Amino acid sequence: MNSVGTVTPQRAAFDTPILLQGGVSLPAFELVYETYGELNAERSNAVLVCHALSGSHHVAGIYADQPDNIGWWDNLVGPGKPLDTNRFFVVGVNNLGGCYGSTGPMSLNPVTGKRYGADFPVVTVEDWVAAQARLADRLGIASWAAVVGGSVGGMQALEWTLQYPERVRHALVIASTPKLTTQNIAFNEVARQAILTDPDFHGGHFYEHGVVPARGLRLARMLGHITYLSGNQMAEKFGRELRHGKLSYGYSTDFQVESYLRYQGDKFTTYFDANTYLITTKALDYFDPARSYGGDLQAALARAKASFFVASFTTDWRFAPERSRELVYALLHNGRDVCYAEVDCDAGHDSFLLDDAQYHADVAAYLDRIET
Repeated sequence: MNSVGTVTPQRAAFDTPILLQGGVSLPAFELVYETYGELNAERSNAVLVCHALSGSHHVAGIYADQPDNIGWWDNLVGPGKPLDTNRFFVVGVNNLGGCYGSTGPMSLNPVTGKRYGADFPVVTVEDWVAAQARLADRLGIASWAAVVGGSVGGMQALEWTLQYPERVRHALVIASTPKLTTQNIAFNEVARQAILTDPDFHGGHFYEHGVVPARGLRLARMLGHITYLSGNQMAEKFGRELRHGKLSYGYSTDFQVESYLRYQGDKFTTYFDANTYLITTKALDYFDPARSYGGDLQAALARAKASFFVASFTTDWRFAPERSRELVYALLHNGRDVCYAEVDCDAGHDSFLLDDAQYHADVAAYLDRIET
């Protein structure tokens, strides 16, 4: 099917302060975003796509000077695809605190004239959504036809229905959860410690030293990558296959899976920012709409007015189907219109990024019912 083709990032600057959940106020900020398709005359066909941990505003298409840089959800977004840009005006935005151009730790701090580094405040899912609402205002979008996201992007889609219930008609929450399990928080903490204890981290101000905490960031990515895949997928893809046909009896990469993880970790250090990784994992840990309601998710979701599509994947042990069903039950008890799909896919948490026929058919069927 067709791609949206060549795309160009855009930048929106906001000079009105934004008060973050942690009590810190940013006096100004910028968001980088991309759009695909055309906004209709009624401005009623806009869809916001929220990215996951290492994602960005580059949801679909390619760049003229980087033809190999394909949008991370290009298999889902485009003409004739499940999120059809012939029908919808799709917006992708790099979150506040990100490292793809939006204001974040790599940006210059107007107070010091140096990069923020560790001085950039921790931001939350709620803060991301509040910043996205500013962008929606700028684009003249009073209400989203849908907000769509996978993983932590799904948390943002859910938060939109709670923070701005009048501004979103449909929410697609995919491979996500209303809060992290204790085990997930533990994984995130180990990943953060790998970065924080890297000698090249320099308390978050490594930019001034001309270095990157590559060892810590590599380990964080390797750990994360293990949790994104299913055991069956790793066994099928790598098994116990040796790289050179025999054991080295040392600490080199004997097994193909070791080589793969090291490659993924090394590649990650070339394009992702360590401070953004810390911020994003904390945002994941903190998200819990039920916290202010004594842990009662049903009470927390009573504000929502949107219709919902919730999808999980059978082999996703990081954001397991049980967590999605917990969300579905709470929404149904509030009388919300909910469609739930539990997709049998062997790829673990990363299933939401893949071109799985059943998964894409379910998403397309739901989006087809949305009136614009």
